[in-house]
Amino acid sequence: MASLVAYDDSDSEAETEPAGSFNPAGQMKDASDAVRPTERDFASEVLDAKDGGAVPTRHGSCEDAAGRRLPLARLWSSDSGSCPNQRLQWPRTEPEVTFPTSQPVRPSLWTSHAPAGHVPLAAARLKQVKLSWGTSGSPEPSFCARTGSEAPGENGSSLPRQRCAHGVVPYTPKRLRQWQALSTETGKSKDMEPQGPCARRAPAPLCVAPQVSEFIQPYLDSQYKETKIPRKVLFHLRGHQGPVNNIQWCPVSSRSHMLLSASMDKSFKVWDAVDSGSCLQTYCLHSEAVRAARWSPCGQRILSGGFDFALHLTDLETGTQLFSGQSDFRITTLKFHPRDHNVFVCGGFSSEMKAWDIRTSKVVRSYKATIQQTLDILFLREGSEFLSSTDASSRDSADRTIIAWDFRSSAKISNQIFHERYTCPSLTLHPREPVFLAQTNGNYLALFSAVWPYRMSRRRRYEGHKVEGYSVGCECSPDGDLLLTGSADGRVLVYSFRTASRARTLHGHTQACVGTTFHPVLPSVLATCSWEGDVKIWH
Repeated sequence: MASLVAYDDSDSEAETEPAGSFNPAGQMKDASDAVRPTERDFASEVLDAKDGGAVPTRHGSCEDAAGRRLPLARLWSSDSGSCPNQRLQWPRTEPEVTFPTSQPVRPSLWTSHAPAGHVPLAAARLKQVKLSWGTSGSPEPSFCARTGSEAPGENGSSLPRQRCAHGVVPYTPKRLRQWQALSTETGKSKDMEPQGPCARRAPAPLCVAPQVSEFIQPYLDSQYKETKIPRKVLFHLRGHQGPVNNIQWCPVSSRSHMLLSASMDKSFKVWDAVDSGSCLQTYCLHSEAVRAARWSPCGQRILSGGFDFALHLTDLETGTQLFSGQSDFRITTLKFHPRDHNVFVCGGFSSEMKAWDIRTSKVVRSYKATIQQTLDILFLREGSEFLSSTDASSRDSADRTIIAWDFRSSAKISNQIFHERYTCPSLTLHPREPVFLAQTNGNYLALFSAVWPYRMSRRRRYEGHKVEGYSVGCECSPDGDLLLTGSADGRVLVYSFRTASRARTLHGHTQACVGTTFHPVLPSVLATCSWEGDVKIWH
């Protein structure tokens, strides 16, 4: 404190500077607007002192060769790093500089403690000559002026740390700092292409040629012929970054060259799987895995549901969402009503299934059972009844594994359909006979009657493939002569429906084949999908 008292009583050249303004050229302008060249100011003396002209004296003061004292107190007040304590400064009677609230604060060395309306002349010199006060970089701004230019700290946070006049750092919650840091990084990379398979962008209209595919056109006016078993791969569709859950051809014959695939990578795609094998459009509407996606019966919309509890109905021609709903459980399966196409039923990780009306975006019916999860839903021919396969099973029997429901009254018709101790991950309906088939975790396909009391056939069983806990799908050919199923070891097996014998085995995937489907028009084309994320078109 002795040096501070001595400096307060001494006469400094910096204190005798007249008040006025300056120009960048280094000239001083007084009140009479007369421009005159400036004398040697203390900034030049500071430069001379840095070069070795200053001689340190007692109490840390510095003098040049002429014996003049340098204003150390002013340097302390300007550089926060050179002062031992920010509070050990001269008590000032001048008002502090106040910045307008509408403009951002610009940190500066020389305006943090200067009187209002007065800017020292040395600021113009030191803007051109950057001094390093004990460090190798530019001088840091003062505590109060350090708002937006402070570098991230050691903890990796990129948020500006603001300090008040007393040097107290205000506390910011960690979650808020992480959120602001993420927002900053997102703002910097907004012009870049989003990374990852799904960025939740708005869907675009689907570009589909107005003419019918030249391969499908000859089969539109004729009756479906006998199904031929394909032998080789026509297209190998790669584009999903996760397992493909299910696939489905467009139900409209003239647009049946399009194939829909839903994946665990939070997206579903529409492919031209007959002509070019290219991806027509990718839809990223969900924040979690898309477990189920279905074409509407008109072939112009796609209904999707995922693990994010969301339901979306997307119009392909305009790219808009005609319906969006939020369920209270994760969606694993959904099916349109065969008669009323404005109603669909969905199920998932819940003890109940719900029927939604697209026109009102509301739940119209609820079907509840003592189960934990619904695996699949299958409507019978007239739509007045439907079946649901669940995860309910016991040691000796599996009652409630397949439940028959009345659609209008939400009442159970029967829950004593399948009496073996295996769950059924998928169901399919025969196109011509009143029977349906159930894929079981016992590594076989079971045949049931589609009429009450839904008895299971003991004579016919389709064995030879593996399920092993995967949601392996199955389907009948359009003429009903063949039965197609995937396998957990990647094989595709084709059975004869009449004899239950194996007609052909296709080795197409390295991981579990979970989806198989015949083309509705072309008699020798089928599609398969696997857990490794690829889709294959067989011909």
